Amino acid sequence: MRLGGRASAAMEVLGDMATRHRPASEALRDWGLSHRFAGGGDRAAIGNLVYDSLRKRSSQAWRAGSDDAAGLVLMTLLGQWGYGADELAAEFAQDRHAPELPGGEVLQGWLARNPGDAPAHVQADIPEWCVPQFEHALGEDWIAEAQALAERPPLDLRVNTLKSTRDKVAKQLARFDAVSTPYSPTGLRIAPGTRAARLPNVQAEAAFQKGWFEVQDEGSQLAAFAENVQPGEQVFDYCAGAGGKTLALAAAMENRGQIYAHDSDRMRLAPIHDRLKRAGARNVQVLAPAADLSSFEGKMDCVLVDAPCTGSGTWRRRPDAKWRLDEATLEARTAEQDLILAQAGRLVRPGGRLVYVTCSLFAAENVDRVKAFLTNNGDFALQSAAEPFVRMCNSAQCRVAEGSMVALTPKRTGTDGFFFATLVRA
Repeated sequence: MRLGGRASAAMEVLGDMATRHRPASEALRDWGLSHRFAGGGDRAAIGNLVYDSLRKRSSQAWRAGSDDAAGLVLMTLLGQWGYGADELAAEFAQDRHAPELPGGEVLQGWLARNPGDAPAHVQADIPEWCVPQFEHALGEDWIAEAQALAERPPLDLRVNTLKSTRDKVAKQLARFDAVSTPYSPTGLRIAPGTRAARLPNVQAEAAFQKGWFEVQDEGSQLAAFAENVQPGEQVFDYCAGAGGKTLALAAAMENRGQIYAHDSDRMRLAPIHDRLKRAGARNVQVLAPAADLSSFEGKMDCVLVDAPCTGSGTWRRRPDAKWRLDEATLEARTAEQDLILAQAGRLVRPGGRLVYVTCSLFAAENVDRVKAFLTNNGDFALQSAAEPFVRMCNSAQCRVAEGSMVALTPKRTGTDGFFFATLVRA
């Protein structure tokens, strides 16, 4: 497929998403199934066009004067992919599958509009109702922080130290230009690429199949350091999901001690079994979602709550999610977080710690939830979670809330957005 055909396909996918109100991944998958002639490079390019259009949907719609699929894709090609108006017209003229272009004067007019003249939420490329959340959590530079959430993310990997070393894995992935992550001592990073370039399918590599590494954002890797787990401890991963942080904890504990992996959703938890086997993690016991947890109460050295949240910190990877999010969903999430914290707190032994983590940047899900928990649980107190991150991130990069709670952001640390707080039981 030529560029024009790929642009038409991206417009079709975006139109399908708008009509059927469904995630980009589903719309792209169905388009691929019904257009089997499209090769892997074509599908990757179309996916890049769709996701880039969604990342900056608001600002590009403002420049184009319309939020329809055609305007978004064309503005992505002109604004993000760096095509000139004349260059784009020449490309499309040679492709019978290309969409019809507006006149050159119209395209030039789109490019001439200064994004700095747009309303603040448009410049930030976030829903307008989210502005107070960003202002409260991120301060004066909230627009720049939000704009960093609208850029393409890299592909981050966590080396499994139970089986390999960072140098060894880096050599295996040398053709992908994998480099060490800035902060995580177990991380490798592959740059995101531009235009139609696609990230490699590293899960097809022999090193992955051997369990030498996992795909995991550096911010998520740093969350494992927030627990400060030690070999021999009793650790409870309350919202284990597919097990990404569970695996990181097992490696940090050198397979000594015990980790209990729990999640209320059986389907979310299902992938953990194969991942544990591949990683060689032998100190993890997976609990059934309906398991009676009363026998664990007051006995755990560390309880991790990687809470279900809006995922606002991951909008680089799931840009369609930010346009589906609404205030009712945020309210439901905060209520769920309060319930989970109350339940998980009961498992912590005296002197033990409760570590609260989200991949959100909203204060309503982060600082506010910690304060609410402390108000209702006088036997817990904040412990500084900042020290390990200040050390690893050279102090200036970390956002430290009220002296002890930490946030990582794409703008400051180049990671997804993450929040950490450590609470110690008296």
